[in-house]
Amino acid sequence: MSGEHMRIGEVATRTELSLRTIRHYEETGLVIPSARSQGGFRLYTESDVARLMVIRRMKPLGFSLDEMRDLLEVTDRLDSGEELSGDEHDALLERVHAYERAAAEQMEKLRVQLARAEEFTAALRARLTRDPAP
Repeated sequence: MSGEHMRIGEVATRTELSLRTIRHYEETGLVIPSARSQGGFRLYTESDVARLMVIRRMKPLGFSLDEMRDLLEVTDRLDSGEELSGDEHDALLERVHAYERAAAEQMEKLRVQLARAEEFTAALRARLTRDPAP
């Protein structure tokens, strides 16, 4: 096995994803291991880890597997060095912009939820400090 390949356990540690989650993403076609060892172990590259990190970042923002797949396909095309017409390139970039806008909107919703949770926690603390146990 070359030094550039990692087994699934190392990838799980680096991405903070469970083995089960990584296998699920393989089953759904989001991230396919770059190789297999002679013993059949999944082998991943830095590129595979980068794809998993995109997925990991999209998940808490509520993106679907299909949306994750679409964004990965778009970025693969943009990064492939493939000759794209100006219109194709612009259309792909617009799709990336759409994901960026959706992520920003979701982040704002999460900020509001977090602020409410912090207010609630502060109210509980205040209640505890003014009404200590007997």
